Amino acid sequence: MLIWTTRGQGVVNLHGQRRGFSTYHAIYIPKGQLWSLELGRGALGLAVSIKDAESANFPDRCQQLRIMEPQAQSELTALIDDMRREIERDRPLRDEVLQAHASLLSIWLRREMREQFEPKRPKAADRLVEKFHDLAAEQFGAGHSMAEFAEMLDVTPTHLARVCRQTSGITAADVLSQCVLHRARLELESSEKSIKAIAESLGFGSAAYFTRFIQQHCGTTPSNLRNTFRDLQAA
Repeated sequence: MLIWTTRGQGVVNLHGQRRGFSTYHAIYIPKGQLWSLELGRGALGLAVSIKDAESANFPDRCQQLRIMEPQAQSELTALIDDMRREIERDRPLRDEVLQAHASLLSIWLRREMREQFEPKRPKAADRLVEKFHDLAAEQFGAGHSMAEFAEMLDVTPTHLARVCRQTSGITAADVLSQCVLHRARLELESSEKSIKAIAESLGFGSAAYFTRFIQQHCGTTPSNLRNTFRDLQAA
């Protein structure tokens, strides 16, 4: 995912690092990375989801770049607009054209990375948080306790919680809860699975425990949340 902010400001939580952003920031998130975005009032931007990023040689690490040069700003906006028009027109060989545009997008991103900075080795705390986020993205639905995640990372649960809060502004437990909540909402919105089946797939011991989790975070039951989604789709 590549996000290009064209107006306003906000906060992005990117692979365990909480950072502010404003107009003309390019934010790149590789596949499988945890991230969240808090947009301020009036914020606008463009987003591109790349299905085959590896063949286009996109970077394998998260990136946040502030683009100051007007020419570079215009180039990125034009690339994204060209992709949007190609999708809307739906002409023959569209996929090949989009793949070519994705390669150009990758080149633009890597050029800006070279101009702005050389990759630096993350600090020990940053490396720990990145490893935890990788584990959380892969295994948040396995029902592991925080102590088990800490054991996988060879640290204490207290140290893991403290380092996560220092670097990303939220605890390790909050990271897991947000992952589970995001997947639960997607399942309730887009699948026909029973509440019990969704609860089991996310590592809950019972449907009742899953219901309490959803009520705590959403203020309503899973069934009511699913019905709300369906009502919105039907409207």
